[in-house]
Amino acid sequence: MSHVTEATPGPARPQGTVGGGNAVVGYLGGIRDVVVLEMKQRLRSRGWYIMLGIWFVVIAIVTWLTWLAWNASMESRRSFGEPTQDAAGSMVFEVVLAFVLLFGLLVAPALSANAINGDRAGGTLAILQITLLTPGQILWGKFCAGWLAALAFLGTSAPFLVFGMFQGGLTPGHVLVSLLMLAVELAAICGLGVGISALAGRPLFSIVVTYLVVAALVVGSLISFALGSQLAQGTVLANSPVSHSVPYAPLTPDGSEPVVPVTPVEPGFTCEGPLVEQRAFRTERVAWMLALNPYVVVADAIPYPDRSGAAFYSVGLLEGISQSARTALAGPEHSYQCANGVVQPQYLKQTTPLWPLGLTLQVVLTSLLMWLGWRALRTPARGLARGTRIA
Repeated sequence: MSHVTEATPGPARPQGTVGGGNAVVGYLGGIRDVVVLEMKQRLRSRGWYIMLGIWFVVIAIVTWLTWLAWNASMESRRSFGEPTQDAAGSMVFEVVLAFVLLFGLLVAPALSANAINGDRAGGTLAILQITLLTPGQILWGKFCAGWLAALAFLGTSAPFLVFGMFQGGLTPGHVLVSLLMLAVELAAICGLGVGISALAGRPLFSIVVTYLVVAALVVGSLISFALGSQLAQGTVLANSPVSHSVPYAPLTPDGSEPVVPVTPVEPGFTCEGPLVEQRAFRTERVAWMLALNPYVVVADAIPYPDRSGAAFYSVGLLEGISQSARTALAGPEHSYQCANGVVQPQYLKQTTPLWPLGLTLQVVLTSLLMWLGWRALRTPARGLARGTRIA
């Protein structure tokens, strides 16, 4: 004989509980649980600390060698009576920053590209999926854990960027902006890796694909820009530049600066003759391809000092990348030497930045892969590749 027991209705749920503040806190709490689980697994590994130690030593060696190279360069300039710069900070800072970005682009895929399918291969992803965690919480938790791991490497290199600032020629704003942009670029790469990891069935395949995407952003963007520039040829009205000597103040015999320096002539040439059509590359049409490059995004976001009126200046590695990107964005009308019979500036001000476009394109690409990864994590799955382990 069977008995049917009627359920006693409980108290009514307060309005606004679902979808309100408690729902947001609960969602963030699930992300936090995944992050804590991931970080505990990483921190238990001895190799994690070995990698951090190797990273610190390598960055220290690069900083020391850069500082020695700058001193040797300044001594050589003084011996030939050439003008010198008094601060080594710019060179040390930019070389270390470029090196940190390079290593970050190599480390970030390794920390994130097997976050999802690595657990699937190990049989632990299904355990997370049968809990109350949603696919979004799992995905965001894996992303945040990979990003935090990458930020640990960035934090290890921060003292050397500060060292470059104290060498002169830089402000704390340079370091803060650089660290912020490096963190954003690492987040974009980690997002790419997690999204590809959720889509791919095998960890090795997702790691290789992530590295190929990073290579496409760094190297492929340059190749695409070069090929696009060849296709975007045009003309510009210009006359001929006539160069003249640009004297500079030689050093006194004792090596010190002269009391009355010679005023150099800027920019070193004049535009003379009739205006004729000159063949030029319309680089402003394909400059958006350069914006995808992580080096262009980081270099273009740094607030460099205005050198447009300086008679003598030298730009570092990243500032040179920023100037090249701005020249491409300006096009021949503003970068050709005598376009429209006007002496065009050799140094372009940061009036129209290119990095917001590049960062937007990277965020769109990362968001697309994360969204596709979220769809792949939904359960029950409609179809899985043959041989895929689910439990």
